[in-house]
Amino acid sequence: MDEAAAARIAPMFKALGDPVRLRLAAMIAAQAETCVCDLTPHFALSGPTISHHLKILREAGLVDCERRGTWVHYWIQPAALQSLSTLLQAPAQR
Repeated sequence: MDEAAAARIAPMFKALGDPVRLRLAAMIAAQAETCVCDLTPHFALSGPTISHHLKILREAGLVDCERRGTWVHYWIQPAALQSLSTLLQAPAQR
């Protein structure tokens, strides 16, 4: 892995290092897209706290979103997941 790739991928791992953000990312990745209104009830946290965690996931390039009326809908960034999974794959058995 070169320096540029490491600098691009490290913030993703840092964002996923928090248990709330890891759960949020997993919930978002489990569907094509999800509304923040469907995420919030799964946590004993305030709406602004959930929004903060989602902002960190967005800034790390793991998720993207779109406002539709009152609600914001989130989806996982497939390229980000691909980068993480490629790095985490075990080497081929000999």
